[in-house]
Amino acid sequence: MRLIPFLLTLLLAASSALAQQPAKPAPKPAPPPPPAKKSPFTPPAFKITIATEAAYPPFNYLDKKGLPAGFEMELAQEACQRMKAECEYTAVKWDDLIPGLLDKKFDIIMSSLEVNNERRRRLGLSRRYYLSPGAFIAEKGQPFDGPPTLLRNKRIGVQKDSTHADWIDKSFRRSAQIKRYPTVADALKALTSDEVDAVFGDKVQLWLWSQKPEGKCCEIMGQDIKDNQTLGVGVSAGLRREDAKLRDALNKAFAEMQSDGTFKKLNEKYFPFALN
Repeated sequence: MRLIPFLLTLLLAASSALAQQPAKPAPKPAPPPPPAKKSPFTPPAFKITIATEAAYPPFNYLDKKGLPAGFEMELAQEACQRMKAECEYTAVKWDDLIPGLLDKKFDIIMSSLEVNNERRRRLGLSRRYYLSPGAFIAEKGQPFDGPPTLLRNKRIGVQKDSTHADWIDKSFRRSAQIKRYPTVADALKALTSDEVDAVFGDKVQLWLWSQKPEGKCCEIMGQDIKDNQTLGVGVSAGLRREDAKLRDALNKAFAEMQSDGTFKKLNEKYFPFALN
């Protein structure tokens, strides 16, 4: 019986000793994460997709990686930066460009889209961003490198049922021998075989041919031909008519590129003559 009081005394002493020990400090809270660094780049204002045929070099084509490239695509990239837009690029068959735009599969067409009344009716066109004038090409050394009147009484080849044929009819119907061909390539073949003295057509197309082995015989001659009534007013980007704000932003970008020399720099990268 004397053992029980002794054990109780030991238990009370142990409890007192435990109570006198200091409590363990609570764990410190983890430090807050450092604030995220702000990007030095302005976030894009919106996202758009730009479509092109990618089959008309050097204006638009597919590069080695299969991505749309060329003069128009570089203009598009520059415009996107100025609009603060995140842009994607897609290659679309020519006949699917306008239907795809109207079906909202993409937002802008940049594919050497010539302005005409039908496109004005269906689309919201941007301001013109390039114009390839009409021009004559003839064998090197010919005395035609001056005003078009030098070609009076000469044989002039042209693609039939084209805007260039319309201008030739307007200007040379009574003063030259006009020979019409199914395609520009046929007219140029006639030039190399001396069936005609000169060919009239799109300056870029004629110049590109003159850079090929079969075109080394010939060169662009005379002054540029510009005529809104027959040859048109140039190339614009195609948008949906309701996208007026996007069209205004694109027009502003194109205007800035013209005024600050950016367009001229890109033009000179691809062509030895002005396209405006």
